[in-house]
Amino acid sequence: MNWITRERPKIDRIACPWLIKRFIDPDARFYFVPFHEVLAKASELNAIPFDIPDTEFTHYEDRCTFDYFLEKYKLEDQALKDMAPIVRGADTDDHSLTGQSSGLWAISAGLAFNFADDHELLEKGMLVYDALYSWAKYLQKEKHTQSPSEKMLLTVFHTYLEKKKPENLKTPKWAKELKEIIQDQMDTNLSLSLKEIAEGLQIHPTYVSREFSKYFSNLSFGEYIRKLRIEKAIELLGNTGHTLSEIAYLTGFSDQSHFTRIFKAHTGQNPSDYRKNLLKK
Repeated sequence: MNWITRERPKIDRIACPWLIKRFIDPDARFYFVPFHEVLAKASELNAIPFDIPDTEFTHYEDRCTFDYFLEKYKLEDQALKDMAPIVRGADTDDHSLTGQSSGLWAISAGLAFNFADDHELLEKGMLVYDALYSWAKYLQKEKHTQSPSEKMLLTVFHTYLEKKKPENLKTPKWAKELKEIIQDQMDTNLSLSLKEIAEGLQIHPTYVSREFSKYFSNLSFGEYIRKLRIEKAIELLGNTGHTLSEIAYLTGFSDQSHFTRIFKAHTGQNPSDYRKNLLKK
């Protein structure tokens, strides 16, 4: 079978091809194209679209496409069921779902950053999900620290590190400049790239990525950008007559479905309900 989805996959669009290749169709072929070309190319290539709004293989309520594949193909492997909330939490930014979701997001974001070719990205991502499956199948009870003495030493060490933290961390010049750049470009650059901004500041992107949370409310670059976009969306919901699709575009989300998921994760309400409540005030 041929399968097709949006370009630049990260979570669901890597997890689902892995699931298909490993448990549904070993000979499956995958195509990654711009969002607006998916349905036309699907018809041309006789391919099944997935992780696309208004198709069969997509998100349903709070469940992601990976969940739907498990249900559709009646995959009862307990390891896959244990993987599902990990994938869902990473894909929907609800990292509270499992302790592993934030790690999966971090690894996936790093892979997408390092590999520009989507098929090469999928190849590397397959290894990640092979490893995650092995953990879910055989290693969930394994611990990195085994002995009580080792755990005690780690506790003492972390306590020491906490005490060594400076109470008032001075904000470096690059962080101030970075904040100004982000604020200036939020309305005009809908695909802000940490790599491009860091290079513009003549600082290595890896360093900026590692140090970012220290000066931006303990948020990663991606989390901080999403926070700003949600704040902008709230402003647009209350002060303009834009449709939700228009607001999704104006705030840098790939589509209304993605916008709705992230907005609800941040506010506890979907955008339409949030707007109704604003109008009541």
